[in-house]
Amino acid sequence: MPARCNPRPPTRVGAEEQPPTHPVPTGDPEDAPPPAAHSDPAGSAPVPAADDAALAGGSTGPDHLRPLLDVSLRALADGAAHRNGPIPAGDPSELADGVRAATGDLLPDTGTGATAALEQLTRILASGSADPGDPSCAAHLHCPPLAVAVAAETAAAALNPSLDSWDQAPAATTMETQLLGVLAGLVGYHPASASGVLTSGGTESNLMGMLLARDAALRNAPGAVEPARDGITAAPRLRVLCSQEAHFSVQRNAAFLGLGESAVIPVPVDQHHRMDPAALEQALTRCRGIPAAVIATAGTTDAGAIDPLARIAKVARRHRAWLHVDAAYGGGALFSQRLASLLDGLAASDSVALDLHKLGWQPVASGVFLTRQAQSLDPLARRVAYLNPADDEEAGYPSLLGNSMRTTRRADVFKIAVTMRALGRDGMGRLTDTCHDLARHAARRITADPALQLAADPVLTTVVFRYTDTRDPDRVNAALRRRLLRAGSAVVGRTELDGAVWLKLTLLNPQARQNDVDALLAAVVAAGAEEDQ
Repeated sequence: MPARCNPRPPTRVGAEEQPPTHPVPTGDPEDAPPPAAHSDPAGSAPVPAADDAALAGGSTGPDHLRPLLDVSLRALADGAAHRNGPIPAGDPSELADGVRAATGDLLPDTGTGATAALEQLTRILASGSADPGDPSCAAHLHCPPLAVAVAAETAAAALNPSLDSWDQAPAATTMETQLLGVLAGLVGYHPASASGVLTSGGTESNLMGMLLARDAALRNAPGAVEPARDGITAAPRLRVLCSQEAHFSVQRNAAFLGLGESAVIPVPVDQHHRMDPAALEQALTRCRGIPAAVIATAGTTDAGAIDPLARIAKVARRHRAWLHVDAAYGGGALFSQRLASLLDGLAASDSVALDLHKLGWQPVASGVFLTRQAQSLDPLARRVAYLNPADDEEAGYPSLLGNSMRTTRRADVFKIAVTMRALGRDGMGRLTDTCHDLARHAARRITADPALQLAADPVLTTVVFRYTDTRDPDRVNAALRRRLLRAGSAVVGRTELDGAVWLKLTLLNPQARQNDVDALLAAVVAAGAEEDQ
């Protein structure tokens, strides 16, 4: 099992607190920074200082980075120990006041020096953050990043490549193309004809899929319109169809694209929260306007439900609608031999969104957009003299500028490439299976507890449930979650089903154990009993 990135052992609800550990770089002894008098306002132990004299002029490079990394790691450990739980305890306004007071002036007339600033603010950030590496932090699709990915992120940040032109990122340009080919093959696309880009996450990837679908529909409509050139004011009315359980970004992206949120037609779901293909067929048949896109979901945010992709693809194809699959959450199942079949039919999509800062254990951001046909990206093509002149490309200098809606783009590919190379598909699959096993264990424990009710068997790693040993379950479930947050003891999610308040565990920590889940559920029951009094 890969090491977690957290610099301290997890605080486990109901377990004896373990003392924090302070990781130390394993470089040569002479590389260790000398002691200094900088200290945390809360009175933590001093952290060794970097050479502020060398850093005063904005020096860069590994020799100056190494001592600062040591300062940062030690301050992370001290700040996490000061927090002593998955989230800082207290009222939100009081916590905000404390952060502002501890931070002080962020742009003083005279700076404090690199070591003092890094040490102080890192401790404040660590002590005031939700820790996704703590087994009791299980509310959101917010994963604990793997240590190897964090280290790779640091290397990429130090070099600071930008993928808007080859001469800013020669190696990263090649790596991104390689990685996208690997992921395209995993999805089931032909790598030689597919293409894509690294994105900020599922929302941006869904926006790209909808943009390409919009442009394809308008180019093929009567009186063809080229929206990038002519706009869409005179275009025929376009429609986007998605399930009632689809991500909210579908509606918001429709607004961004000038289609309007009213262009989105929600399709009913079955008892398992999956889009009903028969209802989709009916909606498309009755659709007033041009059905530009069908958005299927592989892993809904609440239930983790996966739409029947193969059947939906056939319906979309009959109606000549672009099929985009939002697999930001469920795409991680592709790594698992056990779960990959849940995404059968994904290869029939025109585009897909993946998110490796969910079931991929990457630092944010690690989104991926893939399209089955590279020419689908043509609406994004731009020729800019200072970035991708034609004669440069003809001379063999490739440009990825036309693959993205952004210009400056970080080398997010590097951390993903390092992680996948380090773990392989088998290793990534084992992490996915471990989290899936935790979810199934949680479901069994909830079913066995008379004070709790399970909404449905987990599909991926999300478990929806609620406390029921009360006459007022909506009020108590909402309040018990806030009680746990104020105590700093647990971070549990919240959602609504049929207008009722439910709780949610999103289990993305492969180093959590069954007894951690048991303790978390016990904390929920105890908080519910306290709120019910």
